[in-house]
Amino acid sequence: MEFVKGKKILVTGGAGFIGSNLCEKLLKLDHWVYCLDNFSTGRRENIAELLEHPKFILIEGDIRTLRTCSEATEGMDYVFHEAALGSVPRSIKDPITTNEVNITGFLNMLMAAKEANVTKFIYAASSSTYGDSTSLPKVEDQIGKPLSPYAITKYVNELYADIFHRTYGLNTVGLRYFNVFGRNQDPDGGYAAVIPKFIKMLIQHESPVINGDGSFSRDFTYIENVVQMNLLAMSTDDEAALNQVYNTAFGERNTLNDLIDNLKELLSQKDPAIADVKIIYGPDRIGDIPHSLASIDKAQKLLGYAPKFDFKSGLKHTIDWYWGQMSR
Repeated sequence: MEFVKGKKILVTGGAGFIGSNLCEKLLKLDHWVYCLDNFSTGRRENIAELLEHPKFILIEGDIRTLRTCSEATEGMDYVFHEAALGSVPRSIKDPITTNEVNITGFLNMLMAAKEANVTKFIYAASSSTYGDSTSLPKVEDQIGKPLSPYAITKYVNELYADIFHRTYGLNTVGLRYFNVFGRNQDPDGGYAAVIPKFIKMLIQHESPVINGDGSFSRDFTYIENVVQMNLLAMSTDDEAALNQVYNTAFGERNTLNDLIDNLKELLSQKDPAIADVKIIYGPDRIGDIPHSLASIDKAQKLLGYAPKFDFKSGLKHTIDWYWGQMSR
């Protein structure tokens, strides 16, 4: 796929996991990259090397402030909106802040993008939007009722994006991320994602705790596949492909028990003692969807999406990165 160069691109949440990977790739493609982040969940170490790049500009600010969004978006060609407060448990504990960031902040960014006449507004949607729908695989136009405040906020994002296109002509593309993992993902904190958290614990010979019996399954998606989807959404000029929402996944599912087995197998090649680390099983987590599997047919057809990394190859790359980080 070919991409234009030299565009001015704003990445909100650019110091976060997905945002920092996206910033890095956009710089390699010779764009000017502006990163807007308030570092509430983003990490400075994720962009430490990028700060030395002459075409990378850091803007410290909060998307809950409209003026900040407007100033950051002025003169931009494209906006990648990755900033959000993730985590289902966090949204259950604090729905107010989740709403402020994920809905008010999102609306601020849409307004700013509209006023700045950006070419395209590409935003992080979520597989949590499928809610209590039990059908598998998940198809974009078949959703259920949300199961958490977080899921509500991400669905509202999609509704607002649609209205802004219909009312103001702003071109948007929403990407429903399915359990993304890879380098730069924070393994620490109460709301850490399962893969980096488990990798760190196993490296330290600590016992990971699985919520439930391990039979819940997810469409675990390596970060490089997600970056590819974002670039495809940016580059498409096909009217049929714009103002759509796409599943962003690999299109296969693995249980949490599969995950643990693969992590122990790959990590024990580096440290044989990891094979003997005990796994603990706890209660189910409130708001969790039992099974998640994406249909990627729509993205393949309209965007030409062709994910290059399956679950195990993505895990291997991820483990190699964390092993290097923790060995420093």
